Amino acid sequence: MKKSDLFPHCWCWSGIATCNVVAVVLLASWLWQPTRQLWDLLDIQLFHLLNAPLSTSPAWAHVWGIGNMRPVDACVGLVMLAVLAKDGWIYSGSQVRRAFYAFLMLLLLLLLIRSGLFVNLVEKMHWTHPSPSLAVDGAVRLTEMFPDWREHWQMKDSAGQSFPGDHASVVLLWAMLLSAHGRGRKLLAVWVLAVVFMLPRLVSGAHWVSDALVGGAFLSLVTFGWGYFTPFAANASDLLERIGAPVMRILGRVPGLGRIALISGR
Repeated sequence: MKKSDLFPHCWCWSGIATCNVVAVVLLASWLWQPTRQLWDLLDIQLFHLLNAPLSTSPAWAHVWGIGNMRPVDACVGLVMLAVLAKDGWIYSGSQVRRAFYAFLMLLLLLLLIRSGLFVNLVEKMHWTHPSPSLAVDGAVRLTEMFPDWREHWQMKDSAGQSFPGDHASVVLLWAMLLSAHGRGRKLLAVWVLAVVFMLPRLVSGAHWVSDALVGGAFLSLVTFGWGYFTPFAANASDLLERIGAPVMRILGRVPGLGRIALISGR
């Protein structure tokens, strides 16, 4: 694949329609009472399955306690960017920088859709709800198990309004972008990582699984549909490539940095 062909420069209506239809169907399945009961059943059963062992397994509690620390969130972001920017993993060296720029702009679009449209709709339609750690009797709270960690590392295990899952929307958007170009075992590894990255919020009870698979997926699908299958990603990555080229050339002269595909562009 040539780097000029990395993202569509035209309006791909079939891709836009597919992403938006799937997003609407997911949301409708959560709002329609007969299928909402299935979502509620999945929410409560999966929460008990993941959360209950925290009280009986110190190892399980420590793993997910660490996983819910804010610094670990930053590390997850770095891993996501490292997978995206690794030469030869999904993208070749000449494609890495444009893929990186496109992802940044897709994240910006996600933020605009969430903050400008979807969150207001959620509030007006009263779709908000508390996280399972606040709603389920007997829920195990990691912040109560590790109070020192909560104070020093900003652990998160609850939310007064947990829908939609913001963390999940970012992870799913990243996986969708890589899915557009990845194949085989490498793509499977991407989705395994995506599941692992979403698990800490589910285990701790900060989010229901429907917050991630309905709310988060809705946001990521709509963003991907309007960001990837239109000229947005192509034009935005081309623009940032032109703006950032002088800086990248300077960084490329620094010993060692010139070997990194994200810096060298090759």
